[in-house]
Amino acid sequence: MYEPIFALFCERVKESIQSGTFAKLTLAKTMGDTELKNVYFRLVLNEDNTFSISLTFKYKTEEIESIHTLDEALLILGSHIKKPFLTALLFTTDNDVTFKVNKKNAGSIIEQPPTFKNASPVMLEMIEKGIIK
Repeated sequence: MYEPIFALFCERVKESIQSGTFAKLTLAKTMGDTELKNVYFRLVLNEDNTFSISLTFKYKTEEIESIHTLDEALLILGSHIKKPFLTALLFTTDNDVTFKVNKKNAGSIIEQPPTFKNASPVMLEMIEKGIIK
């Protein structure tokens, strides 16, 4: 089962935000031709200097954005693994972390050198304001 490996992936997402290295996260590689094409996960800075997560669901014909806490957003992402997404990609300034589910329902995490040299603009603003140490 992939769930324990996905839980580790979620911990990596939280760590990247806490350490100020978060750049981007997206779900990709759907099973077959689906209405839902991508889910984008981004940080949003709130007026009270806290942060939320914006989830943008990109469908064939429209995009729907919703705002969540970090834990809610990770639960929602988890609900889309295998329904229909097989891959979650976390981009940090330290490395790229890819979570994959195979046909046997086994999860794996692969790390590669970072794609992004800088954290997301909101992450940088959070560091600058001292929200993230």
